[in-house]
Amino acid sequence: MPQSEAHTGGCQCGAVRFRVTRLGRPSICHCRMCQKAFGGFFGPLVTAHNAIWTRGEPKWFQSSNAARRAFCGECGTPLAYETRFGLELAIGTFDDPTVAAPEIQVNPRDRQPFFQQLTSLPVRDEESDEWRDFMAGIHSNQHPDHDTADWPPAGAE
Repeated sequence: MPQSEAHTGGCQCGAVRFRVTRLGRPSICHCRMCQKAFGGFFGPLVTAHNAIWTRGEPKWFQSSNAARRAFCGECGTPLAYETRFGLELAIGTFDDPTVAAPEIQVNPRDRQPFFQQLTSLPVRDEESDEWRDFMAGIHSNQHPDHDTADWPPAGAE
C-alpha cells in the first residue's frame, strides 16, 4: 500500500499533530502490549515513512526492550509504536483513517477468543427521547479532523 500523498492526523486534544508522506502495510496487532496500550482488543497500526510531528511532541513509554510507544501527554491518545524497524502510527489518529484500512492481522496467539464473533453481535439502533436529548447536548472538545493554525480556538477553555 505504498502511497506518496501527504496524510495528517493527531491526538484527540490537538496538542500533537503529524504529517506522513508514505504509508506502508496497515495491520491490526493482537499482542497483549498493543491491547493494553490502546485499551482495546487490538492495536491498529500502519508503517509510516517520512513522518514528522507538526505540532507538539509526543511523550514516549519504553514498553519493552525492543519497542517504545508514543502518546499525547495532555489527553493520553495512543499515537505511535517504534522499533529498530521503524515507526508505525495509530490508524485511528489519522484525519482520514480510511487511508490505512488494515490488510493483515499480526500476533494471532494473543488474539482474544471472542474477537472473531464481534461483528455478529446484535446492533442497538433504537433511540429514546432521553438519548436523543443527551446526544443533542454534547459539545465536543476534540480537535477536528484537519490541520488548524491554532488549537484550541481563541476563547476556548
